[in-house]
Amino acid sequence: MVKLRLKRCGRKQRAVYRIVAIDVRSRREGRDLRKVGFYDPINNQTRLNIPAILYFLEKGAQPTGTVYDILKKAGVCFSRISS
Repeated sequence: MVKLRLKRCGRKQRAVYRIVAIDVRSRREGRDLRKVGFYDPINNQTRLNIPAILYFLEKGAQPTGTVYDILKKAGVCFSRISS
């Protein structure tokens, strides 16, 4: 199963996150299938690759809670299916 989740980047006390499509069994810093976005909580910046995100959601990928909130705030329309 594939999930859309955050992958931590940046330096100490200055975290930025990539939004990635990744296999559920992989660890947080593991190998991702594809990078689909970027999130900087300090500067409150978000960049999303909407077509790639919609592709993975159509194929059954589940966003984590935080990624779901980011996508909802950005206006990406989809219904969340709980697993």
